[in-house]
This record gives sequence, C-alpha cells and structure tokens, in this order.
Amino acid sequence: MICALGSAVCFGTASVLQAVAARATAPGTGSGSGVDPRLLLRVLGQWRYLLGLALDGCGFLLELVALRSLPIYAVGAALAASLAVTAVVAVPLLRVRLSRAEWAAVLVVCGGLALLGLASGAEGKGTGSTALRFGTLAVALAILAWGAVAGRLPGRARAAALGLGAGFGFGVVEVAVRLIPDLSPASLLSNPATYALLVGGGAAFLLLTSALQRGSVTAATAGMVIGETLGPALVGVVWLGDRTRAGLAPLGIAGFALAVVGALALARFGEAPEEAEAAEGAGAADSSGATAGEPAATGLRRGRQNP
Repeated sequence: MICALGSAVCFGTASVLQAVAARATAPGTGSGSGVDPRLLLRVLGQWRYLLGLALDGCGFLLELVALRSLPIYAVGAALAASLAVTAVVAVPLLRVRLSRAEWAAVLVVCGGLALLGLASGAEGKGTGSTALRFGTLAVALAILAWGAVAGRLPGRARAAALGLGAGFGFGVVEVAVRLIPDLSPASLLSNPATYALLVGGGAAFLLLTSALQRGSVTAATAGMVIGETLGPALVGVVWLGDRTRAGLAPLGIAGFALAVVGALALARFGEAPEEAEAAEGAGAADSSGATAGEPAATGLRRGRQNP
C-alpha cells in the first residue's frame, strides 16, 4: 500500500507538469481530429513534460510492486487519489485556494483509502486464461480506434471521451501486469499481455495528452479516473480472484466508492496551474477581451497579447 500511495504522489505531480506542457504546445494542423500523434513529439521539447515522464516512470515502478501484492481494485483507487495529492500540493506551491467542499473531498479520499487498506486481502492467485490475455490486447487496440472517434466529438464531450479512453488504457496496463507471471524474455515475447501493456500504455498517453491540450481537463480527468478504476477492478474480482479479507467486503466496497467519488470531486486539479492562474486573474480576464461565457484562462492569454 505504501508503494501504491507513492505511485499516486508521482502521478499526481506528473499530471500537473504534463498539463502545463501540453497547453503550452501548439496544437498544429491536421485532419481536424482531436488526437494528434505528433503532439507527443512536440511536447517532448517541454522540460516540464520530460520531468513529468520521469515521475511517471517512478510511479509505474511503484505501481508494479503494488500490483504484485495488492488486488487491482486497491491499487486503482490509490492511483485515483493522485488528484488529492495534486490538490494538496497545489495549495503551497501554486497558491491555489481549496474550498471547504474540496478539503472535504480530500478527506473523503483519505478515508476511503484507509478503509481499503483495512479491508484489502492479498492479490488473487489467478494468472488469467489465454482468452483473457488476447481479450486484453483486443481492448488495447480498440482504445486506439476509440481515440480516433472521440477526437472528432465537440468540446467537453471530446475531452471526457478522450479521458475515458486514456483511463481504459491505464486500466489495461494494470490488468496486463497481472497477466504476466513469467518475466523471462521468451515468455514475455509469447505473451499477448506484454503487447497489450505496451499498446494500452502508449494509447493512454496519446489520448490523455490530446485531452489535456484540446479540451476541458476537468472532464478529461474525471473520465480517466472512471476508466482506470472500475473496469480493472471488475476484471480483478471476476477473473483474477481478488477478494477482501473475510467479512470485510462491505468495508472494501465503501472504501473504493469513497476514494473514487472523492477523486472525481477533485477532477479540476488535473489542471491545477492554469486553474490557479485563472483564479488569481479572473478580473483581468474580464477586462482583457474575454467574451461572455468564455473561460477566464482564454481571456488571460488575450490580455497578454493585447494589454
């Protein structure tokens, strides 16, 4: 559980850095799809994105350790708590003010994780069938197709759909790790779950980066939280034998639900730096050319161009 929470700290910090880098990168021109594969190449020139990737790498290693000892539902809920980490860190570093409801959401996440820690049993002993391994690979490939379709949706729906697809991609990674019991080179090359992990992880980064750069990060992050927690948890319980400690299933279910709901309430902190900037300069935004109903951040950008 310590590794799972450490992973949440890494991912929570990385998401802020990557959101800043993605928004600072030109969207480019193309077919009009909301998913631009070349965007990943462009953001690699941003030092914040590279630092975020390094933290993602550390978080992934910690996640691997956690998945070898805990049920998928416990690890998934802990990773969703990265939004609570981001929110708390944003207070001193980014001068973000949390409302009482948001502080309550942070406490709800912490309480949910505490309940999960008490209720979680050891990881299930199931290693998955061949059909499940190929099914996981098929889902990973389907996520790429989902991204192509979701990228053409309008506005907020596009961000939510891309975020949901990214969440499913990260969920594929969680499941695939459990479907790789043997790490020998020959076994890795012959295991469909290995390719599912690579395709799912790559698709998740592509879709999430596109969502952060092109739409509402709050909607994208909420979709991601749902995608990376519910599906993998179901697979772990139904096919891999994940269980709670004897008699503590209601406690585990309550803890999981509280952690996920609390994380959803903090979804806006997938974009904490811009939220902070907008909050501090909302008045300037209104007087710098933002039209009625236009996001304050857009007005702030106009204000810099037209003082």
